[in-house]
Amino acid sequence: MHDFLLKELSNTDLEKELENIGFDKTYTNKAKDKFQYKNLKIYNLSPAQANIIKQTAISVGADCGTHREVITGKVEVSNCILGGCLSELRKVADKLQYQPFGLKFLGQKIAYLCSSSETSKTKIMGILNVTQNSFSDGGKYYNFDDSIKHLLELIDDGADIIDIGAESTKPYSQPVSAEEQLDKLIPILEYIKANNITVPISIDTRSAKVAQMCIELGANIINDVSGFDYDAEMVNVLAANPEVKVILQHSQGNPENMQDNPYYENLMDEIYFNLKDKVDLAISHGIKKENIIIDPGIGFGKTKEHNLEIIRRWKELKTIGCPVLIGLSRKRLLDMQNSENEQKDVYSLALDSILMNENIDYIRVHNVKIHKKLQDILN
Repeated sequence: MHDFLLKELSNTDLEKELENIGFDKTYTNKAKDKFQYKNLKIYNLSPAQANIIKQTAISVGADCGTHREVITGKVEVSNCILGGCLSELRKVADKLQYQPFGLKFLGQKIAYLCSSSETSKTKIMGILNVTQNSFSDGGKYYNFDDSIKHLLELIDDGADIIDIGAESTKPYSQPVSAEEQLDKLIPILEYIKANNITVPISIDTRSAKVAQMCIELGANIINDVSGFDYDAEMVNVLAANPEVKVILQHSQGNPENMQDNPYYENLMDEIYFNLKDKVDLAISHGIKKENIIIDPGIGFGKTKEHNLEIIRRWKELKTIGCPVLIGLSRKRLLDMQNSENEQKDVYSLALDSILMNENIDYIRVHNVKIHKKLQDILN
């Protein structure tokens, strides 16, 4: 019996792998698409649409899974899973351009998702909590001098962005008034401006009043963990300041109740639809899509199992078309509530390293220094 030797490839540089086996170099750039696969979930199709997509997929060597009753017409709508290599999916997209029932527009979306896009290095957002009750370092930087010292440390450690918050939104925390938040934030922003600090500044707030004042003082990003749910005026503030980015986060409930038995029928679908609705709302008010960052909200109305599933499947959210941020640093999913922050940082880094290796757009961390060191090693 012949003893065949084989291994599974995990290298994402398929063009290089093809060159290594002596494949025609003039064709490797195009041929690599035959070895890269995608599975796309498409929602709420009519039986006619689902049947056309399935037959189109089969005709080019791809496949499409639909509800079993699509062929009989006994269901009004069906989701489907379209899968194939990139070259096959591009052929499906092209063929759909000539089909009825609005499938031309679906074809355009599939073509966009199959287009190659360059990935950039993960940006590291450093956390500066000027609160008395944050879950990790509440009170540690509440004093102005201590907050400025830590701000400068985060910058020296290589933070790409500093996220400053004056309201804890940990589970079961209570809201902090806009006046109290501004009392802590304004002196820091004035210091940043007076000292010509150029690192982008994000303000972690749910309050439109706080956001507006901080933008006037030079804030570059507003990080709204409620995703416009807490203060309806927030979307108008962002729309009126087109130079400012916004982070829209998913949360099931609010800090006072979000960890009271969180439950999902389909975790990633529900987060996806919620964030897409928030993005659509922002765009409808005039906020530019390129200014929107999305965050699935680790620890905001999620169990440990939910959080880990998000970490495994975060790339599904890229389909919305916005950069993705994840903040897991020192959070409860580590099961280390009674450990020192130094220990928590090591395990936070371990999970963040997975995200960084997958080229996530942003990570939000307490310990910038060790994350920056790992990034230097990886790059």
